[in-house]
Order: sequence, then C-alpha cells, then structure tokens
Amino acid sequence: MSKLSYVVLALCLVTLAFTGCDKLNAKKAPAPGAPKLEFYVMSQCPYGVQVENAIKPVLDKLGNNVDFHLEFIVTPKGDGKFDSLHGQAEVDGNIIQLCVNKLNPDKMMDFVLCQNKNVKEITTNWKECAKQIQVNEAAIETCRSGEEGKKLLAASAERASAAKAQGSPTIKLNGKDYNGGRRGNDFMRAICEAHTGTKPQVCNEIPAPVKVNMTVLSDARCADCKRAEGMVSRIQGTFPGLEVKRLDYMTDEGKALYKEAGLKLLPAFLFDESVEKDTEGYQQFGRYLEQVGKYKSLKVGATFDPTAEICDNKVDDTGDGKVDCDDDTCKNSLACRKEMPKRLDVFVMSQCPFGVKALDSMKEVLTNFENKIDFNVNFIATEDGDGFKALHGQPEVDENIRELCAIKNYPKNYKYMDYIWCRNKNIRDTNWKSCTGGTTGIDTAKIEKCSTGDEGKKLLRENIKIGQALGVTGSPTWLANNRFKFSGVDAETIKKNVCSNNAGLKGCEKTLSSDSQTKGSCGQ
Repeated sequence: MSKLSYVVLALCLVTLAFTGCDKLNAKKAPAPGAPKLEFYVMSQCPYGVQVENAIKPVLDKLGNNVDFHLEFIVTPKGDGKFDSLHGQAEVDGNIIQLCVNKLNPDKMMDFVLCQNKNVKEITTNWKECAKQIQVNEAAIETCRSGEEGKKLLAASAERASAAKAQGSPTIKLNGKDYNGGRRGNDFMRAICEAHTGTKPQVCNEIPAPVKVNMTVLSDARCADCKRAEGMVSRIQGTFPGLEVKRLDYMTDEGKALYKEAGLKLLPAFLFDESVEKDTEGYQQFGRYLEQVGKYKSLKVGATFDPTAEICDNKVDDTGDGKVDCDDDTCKNSLACRKEMPKRLDVFVMSQCPFGVKALDSMKEVLTNFENKIDFNVNFIATEDGDGFKALHGQPEVDENIRELCAIKNYPKNYKYMDYIWCRNKNIRDTNWKSCTGGTTGIDTAKIEKCSTGDEGKKLLRENIKIGQALGVTGSPTWLANNRFKFSGVDAETIKKNVCSNNAGLKGCEKTLSSDSQTKGSCGQ
C-alpha cells in the first residue's frame, strides 16, 4: 500500500471515531430494478414498531434488492422544535434514529430493532443499543444534542409532508400507497412483484398465503356501515389470502345468517374455521375475535340494529305505526336530538394519544371563546360486570373515573381541565397525585375518595351511556350543538365546527392553531 493510501485510511479511521466514515459506512447502492420502499412512522407508535420489526428480516434477505427509507412524522414548530403525537420523547427518539442512519446507515435497522424492545425508553436505551451494535456513542450524542439532529428531523418531516403521510405507519412502494399485508412474507411478496430487474432467488421461495374465508354482513339502509369496505382492506393486511363474501341483511340469506349467528348489530365480519389455519395472522388477530355461533366475529363496535326503527328515512321500519322520531327507540339518535346552541361535547379515551391531543387543544379553544361555551367531556368504555373495559386497559378505566371525579367537583370555569391538562403531559404515569394539590388546586383527598369508591363507578357508568346511545366508538369524536358530529384534534378544526353551527359567535373571527399532520382516532 502506498504512503498516500495509508494517510487516507488513517484519516478515515480518525473520522470514523468521531462521526462515522461515510465511505466505510455508506449504504450500498440499490440493484437495478430494485423497488423503493418508504416507511413513514412515529418512533414510539406501536404500529410503526410492528412494521419495522416485520421488515427487518426482509431487508436482511433482499439486501440491495430493495431501496428502503425510514422517515418520521412530526410537525415543525420553528426554532428547531417539533410536535409529535407521543410527545417530546418521541421527537428525541426520531432524532436519535436519524443520527444513527446518517452515521451508520448499514446498522440503522439493527439499532431501531434494539430500541423497539423497550420503545418507551427510547430516549435512554439508545446508549446500550449503540454498544450492542457497535455504533459510536459519542458521535450519536454530538448529532442528537446539536443542530445536526434537528436539521435531519426537519428534512425527514418535510419528506413525510410531501408524501402526505399522516398516520403511522404510512407505507409507500415505488411511490404508491401500500395497503398489503404487514408481515414479513407479505412485504417480501410485494417487493418481489415490484422488482423490475433480475429478482433474487429468495423471491422464488415465498410461500403462498393461506386461504381465509370471511363473510361481511351489512345493510344498505345503514349509512355508517359503508365503513365496512375500509375494514376489509385492513383485514387483508393481516390475512393476505382473504376471500370475501358480501351479504345484505335485507336478503333472505342475510337474515338467515343474522339469526344463525345470534347477531344484534351490524356490520358484522364473520370468519369460518379457516381463520385459525393462518397461524401467524390468527396470533395477531385472535384477541379481536369472539365466538358467535359457529363463526368468529370481529369486534368492530357495530352500532346499527337492522330490526329497529331507522330514524331519518320517513318509513315505519318496525310496523308499530310510529315513524322516525315518533318512535321511542329514536329519542337518543342524532337525527332526533334537540339542538342546543353553543354546546360542545367530546368523547374520548383518557389514554388515547389522539384524545389527549384533542383535550389539550381545548385550552386554546376555551380561551378563544372566553369559557362561554357549554363544554362537556365524555368517556368511551363498556361495562364488564361490576367493572369496566377500556381499549387501553384498567389504567385507562381508572383515569377516566378520576377525571370524571374532577369534573364533578370542579366544574366552575372548567377548573377540572387543569387536572386533565396536567395529566396529559404524561398520561400513562401512575402518579396522578402529582397533578393535584399545589400543582392544580385540585384536592387530592376528594379525587381519591370519589375515584376509589362507588361514586366514581356510578359517574363512569352514567357517562359512557351517552356515547353508547350515539354509537360513538372513536376517540376523539366531537358533537356540536348536541347534534352535529365531527372529528379532529387541533384547535382550529374544533373552532371551525363550533362556529359553523353558531353564526355570529364571538371568537369565530380568529384563527387558532392547526395541525394537518395529526389525524386519526383510537377505536373500540
């Protein structure tokens, strides 16, 4: 080796020690015809983590036969600050992973999977992960704590915005939305099909998907049942061999199936025994299924009773001589509810990140309207014997109750919101008492006595009936003027919907904060 070559190698090794050497760590160029696969995620989103874990073995097998990119969904706030659905810890986690990608792109996914083992500790476990996969810790620290990390995240956020990525994960294959399965073989199959060059041998070794039979029973009279088609595409993401049969309740076959399965509400997604043959899919999906007759039915929070009066079709559906709102069963339906000006209801799950965002936005909304709207917080859960079930488990049930206790005891000028806003800073923290006392002026003993006794249970039992009567299953769901449903998490969206139903209301002339990046809900 020449003297000059030794000098170049020495310089490269010195650079590697501090920042990583681009030449040594450069990502291998994609093979001719290799498709471009893009993941847009939030580093602490469980669904993003799921697809990252699934794609890693695929990337290992395909090598440079796939051009893979991992980007992050955040909202830039200026001055190097960002807003992310799961808070500042997620912002920091995004930056750390982008720094590793810049310094050691060939080890980036090894690092991500290491962090994914305990994604809640993403801001601290990176040091141990750096040691495990042999990435320079000092170089990561320099990047993540300085301007470089912020620039990397800003650039990634810009790419996510250009791709119109809002939900985590958003997946693109060769620039088009990917709606296929999210397991290793599903990704492998899609990538191989999109490959336009010489395909690697591994593409010939992918097993065929297992055939799974599902019947969708719906009703053309049900406006909300149209979401059934959206559910089908999501289910196909878990069962790529899905074969779908569609039936309408108003047909003889549809009514017979409704009776056979002992159903009450539609739409229904009914699987036969073949669902258990797709072992991997069933392991992921089984907890969302319940036995109905000889079928396994997907729990989707169905709300339409095909045997009841439809409240806005001017037809006596039940044959009792009462049409629409004259029928007692329609009294709680949206179509028959009395309009109440300047009233705003929100239905949330206390530990749903989208619900948290929505309630946080109410600080600006209430200030804008000078607290002169009738604002009400309602919770989404179901009774379970003497207790309750909630999407995020017993901790969410407990927090729902504590927040209702705060609402009951501190309604004046929405004082209870001080407790909720404090809790929302770290909603999964078990130390709820840190948001009482001197912090908020909320009496700790009052909340504890209410929330641990029968009073708290009674409050939640009565509160959840409101959303159940309206068929609300997604957090957050809004109701303006007691009649008009809408969705959204940012202050401007909430304000616009209040104002569109309350002409001339003071505060409607102002523009509030908006967030086009964060959309979605937690569903039962």
